[in-house]
Amino acid sequence: MIAIRRATPDDAEAIARILNAIIETRVYTALDTPFSVEQERAFIERFPSRGVFHVAVEPPDDRVVGFQNVEPFATYTHAFDHVGVIGTYVDLDRRREGIASRLFDRTFSVARVKGYEKLFAFVREDNPAALATYLRQGFVVIGTARRHARIDGRYVDEVMIERALVEV
Repeated sequence: MIAIRRATPDDAEAIARILNAIIETRVYTALDTPFSVEQERAFIERFPSRGVFHVAVEPPDDRVVGFQNVEPFATYTHAFDHVGVIGTYVDLDRRREGIASRLFDRTFSVARVKGYEKLFAFVREDNPAALATYLRQGFVVIGTARRHARIDGRYVDEVMIERALVEV
């Protein structure tokens, strides 16, 4: 059974492994440069206190099979303190096993406690599986940023999505 827990610097190697494999495909993320274990460790160590960073681990050895994080939308003004930016990554060999759903469940509840009222994300338009995953979690499409990313010289549109965490 997959367990969800807070990410720690000790997870840096596993997170970098998952993220870099996804980046190398050139189709699932707008990220285009691999991260070293040291860079990932520093990212986790400096992660904002208002942020939410979870890993999905598989017993018995607690192998990391996915991760999800929420960062504040902006730190230069308090006008966006209620908005977080979410990212979700699952090991390429472990997709469609419900790992993302488990991450979303935990992340949503912790994000609410930390004062987030809305989550926002960009999803590559040419990644319909990711978009469908987010839509199943209650996200709605709010627009498309045309030619928003350029990966290997090719422009990619990104779909903007959001999900309210509190009722208005």
